[in-house]
Parts: sequence; structure tokens; C-alpha cells
Amino acid sequence: MRLRRLLFCLSIVCCLAAAPEQTAPAADLVLLGGHVWTLEPNKTDASAVAIRGNRIVRVGSNRDVQSLIRDGHTQVLNVKGALVLPGFIDNHVHFAQAGRLLLGLNLLDVNEPVEFRKRVQEAAQRLPAGAWLVGGDWGAYAQWAIASAGKQEQQQKAALFLPTKDLIDPVTGDHPALISRFDQQLFLANSLALKAAGITRDTPDPEGGEILRDEQGRPNGLLRGTAAELVRRVIPPPSHAQRRREALRALEEARRWGVTGLHDNVASFEQLELLRELQRSGELTARIWARMWLSEWEAVREYIQRHNLPAVPGGWADGSVRLGGLKAWVDGIMGNSTALFFEPYHHQPENRGRLRDVMFPEGNLYRLMKGADAAGFTITVHAIGDAANRILLDTFERVFRENPPRERRHRVVHAQVVHPDDLPRFGQLQLIAEVQPYHCIDDMRWMEERIGARARWAYAFRSLAEHGAVLSFGSDWPGTNASYYPINPLLGIYAAVTRQTLKGEPADGWYPQERISLEEAVRYFTVNNAWATFEENDRGTIQRGKLADLVVLDRDIRTRPPRELLETQVLYTIYDGRIVYSHTRK
Repeated sequence: MRLRRLLFCLSIVCCLAAAPEQTAPAADLVLLGGHVWTLEPNKTDASAVAIRGNRIVRVGSNRDVQSLIRDGHTQVLNVKGALVLPGFIDNHVHFAQAGRLLLGLNLLDVNEPVEFRKRVQEAAQRLPAGAWLVGGDWGAYAQWAIASAGKQEQQQKAALFLPTKDLIDPVTGDHPALISRFDQQLFLANSLALKAAGITRDTPDPEGGEILRDEQGRPNGLLRGTAAELVRRVIPPPSHAQRRREALRALEEARRWGVTGLHDNVASFEQLELLRELQRSGELTARIWARMWLSEWEAVREYIQRHNLPAVPGGWADGSVRLGGLKAWVDGIMGNSTALFFEPYHHQPENRGRLRDVMFPEGNLYRLMKGADAAGFTITVHAIGDAANRILLDTFERVFRENPPRERRHRVVHAQVVHPDDLPRFGQLQLIAEVQPYHCIDDMRWMEERIGARARWAYAFRSLAEHGAVLSFGSDWPGTNASYYPINPLLGIYAAVTRQTLKGEPADGWYPQERISLEEAVRYFTVNNAWATFEENDRGTIQRGKLADLVVLDRDIRTRPPRELLETQVLYTIYDGRIVYSHTRK
């Protein structure tokens, strides 16, 4: 009798224990059969993830999630041994410019007429009717070969070819065009653009500029220096329809590479409103952390108040578009030798670089940073050269000393060449080094020619981490007029792990002591970027209760040679619990 009672009680206990499993609501999406790299500390891999709505509800084995699968309700995705990661987060993009470049014209790698004309024609066909065709930046890589490590090719710079309007008039249709050379010293206008600007054979050259002409004295479309202003001043701003199309094209490119979060440098409230519009329409496929100009921080605060944006950790948001960062600059860039250094450039002995306008009048950057910090914003400031980084670190230190203490996650943007004496200050001041590792393998082609031995401290990922900086990774997509920086995080991971060009040069990596591990690089694109925006409780790892932003790669990059990062494909991108990109494996 006692045994019968005991067995009965045990059966009741088992039924009660099993009841929650049997009655748990169904998952909407389940991933099975994968290598799930959760990135949680001290956690082993799982093979399955279950998602309900936009949240992860279970992570474990295939068997663990079976009870959440319901026929006719749950979408089951067997990823067949692929690698599942948290969705990538890019710490630095210029989203509007990227969309404009993708929809418009990219000529950085073009320096001959056939491809030039072909690219112009393709761009004209993509644009809305009558839209202006601008940008291009032809000839950038004629000066330095793509994927060059420099040195060997320093004397192999090609002459830049000079197109005329006759080359592009037949393929531009109803699109006026003003196409730039990469150095911004020469521009090509088509006949429609010349007509819109009123430029004829009788138009005199403006001061500081030149209208180039054919043998009969007619403008041939080439405009030097200030002559381009004659056309620029008649170019209307792009229409809302065009900007919307550009934004959708940029989102398409981001999700193609598994990017589910973008820290965007938003240039205007108009652009911010477009992002919020895409959120309301359900077309936004990446979470946006928007930062605007530090110089306008009071206007940003008024916008937040006017729109009654709720406060969230580290900012304000009413959905997937979060506002909280502010951007400023100390100096220029390496591409045109305007980054600020203590010592002159080797190739320009009288040039040490320059300060940006926000630095003037003296003390302006400090005043802006102090006010914005007190108001609760996250401050992110561009610093490239060693002198610029020193100025910024000094300014952060002064603001922290004078303002009341609070939890801060401020950033040194790029932190490209840091004097070794300043490395410990990143940890002491608890600053984030917001870096873009692809810069390293692209910029190395000119670094040593320009700054010599100081290049040892360029893109010093390992040293920054060892001195206490929180490293945050991104792309700076779409780049500058000297380089294109792809949004693909796998290229950034490759750059940080190998410090080699896309051709595999140099063999041991450029200053290989600054390489980092693959796991570190992946964490800097996920875990650390979520932390940088106070979203570590919602994103960055694959964990029950977190947002369902995931990426599925076609191979386990942990077990493959780093070189394979260059050919790794994204199979699926999952944003907010839904599949927004899929790539069929051959």
C-alpha cells in the first residue's frame, strides 16, 4: 500500500513538473541544428534557439525546444550545422551617405573611360527621374592600388585620366550630373548641369577656379576649383522619395551582412524623422542608435522634449530608433593629411595637420562637452592623430573632474594614432575606443610614407585593450573620398585578427603585436557595442529574454583559417524575431 501511494505521488509530481512544458505558448520561429555561439561568459554552445514575438524564449539543444514547436504555427529553420551568432552591431556608419552612394555613383576604383561611362549609366538608371547624379570620387585607388600594403607600390601611382561631358552625355538621360574626382579639385558636369548653372562659352572663370574648354572655346564639362560652385549652388536637395529609396537600399546592404544594429551619424532632424518613419512603416531592419552634432546639443534636447521621447538607459527612444549620442571632431583625417600630429608629416615637412572648426574659439569643445555631459548625453569625438587624441583625452579628463559623477560611456572615435604615453588614460578615464579595424588594412598603404615610425601606434587594438579601453568595432561605412569602407563585419574581424590586406600582405601582419583573437573581434562587434549604448540587457548575446536579433553564417569561423572570413557568407539575418535576409546555399 505504501509503495502504491508513493508511486501515485511521484506520478502527480512528474505531471505537475511537465505541465508548464506541455502548455508553454508556441514559439513563432525556431532554429535547429546549428552551432549557437551565445557569447555568454562560461557558456557552452547550444544547437537551437526558440523565438516568440521579438524575444528569445529558449536556448539549448534541439530536444529542449521541441515542446515549443506547434504544427501550423511555428516556422522551423534547420540551419544544418551553420554558426549562429548575435546580430552584428556596427559602431559607426553614415547611413544617409551610404544609401546615396549605393543608389548613386561610386568611382573610387575607376580611372579609365569604359568603366567610368558604364558606372555612370548604371547609376542614372537607378535614380528617380530627373534626380541629380553627384559624387563619384574617381581615381582614388589609382594613387594606391586596392589592397596595397604600400611600400612596394609607392612609385607606381597612375596619372588620373580626364573625362569630358561627351563621355557621359549619352548615358545620363534626364539626370544633370556633377561628378567629383577623389581629391575634390576637379569635377565633371554633363550638358544638363552646365545648362542648369548657366555656364556657356561666354562665362568667365571665377576667382580661384577654371572652366576647362575644348579647342573651340566651349566648356567641355571639366570644372576646376571654385568653378564647381557655379553648379553646386543650383543643385536642389534630394526629394523625400529619393532619400527614402536610398535608406531602403542601405538597409538592404546592412542585412545582407548580418548587421542588425547601426550607430548612425545623423546629419539632420529631417534624416532622423525618416528613420522614425521607416520604423512606423515596419521597413526598418536594424536598430538605430542616432547621434547628432555636439555643437547642437541644446537643439537635440529640445527635439527630445518636443516629441516627448521616453527616457531609456543611455538616451531617449520610442522604439528601435534611440537618440542619445553626440558627435564632434578634433582634427581631420589621414586620407588628405589633415590629422593632427605632434610632429610634421614626412611627405609634407611643414604640415602637422589641422584642428576642426568646432575647436574654435579656444575652449569651445570643452564648453560643449561639459554642457552635453551634464545633460546626460553620450559624447563621441573624432580624433585621428596623436596630438588630437591628447587634446581630447585632456578635455574628457577636465569635464569628468568638474561635472558630477555619473555612469558614462563616452567614446574616442577612431583613436587611430595614440601616443604610447596616452594609452593608459583610456582605462583610467573609462573611455570606449570606437575603432574601425578595416581602416588598418586599407590605410597601411600610405601610413609609413606619411608618419614613419609613428605608424607603430596606429590602430593599436591590443595595446588599447591591455590598457583598459573598452573596444568597440564598426566600419565607418561608406568611407571617405579616398577609400570605400564596406559594412561587412567579417572584413573588420579579418582585419583585426590578421592585420593583413585583402591580398594577405604583409605575411605576418602589419605590426602583428597589435592583432587580437577572433573571439575578441566578434565580441567587439556584438557584446561591447550593445554595452556602449547601455543595451547590454537587451542585445549582444544569445540569451533567454533578449531581443531576437541573430545572424547565421555558412561556416563555423572559429574552426576555419582567418583567410576564410573573406569568403564567409551570411545565410540568414534575423531582426526583431523575423527573417529579413536569406541566402540559399549552393
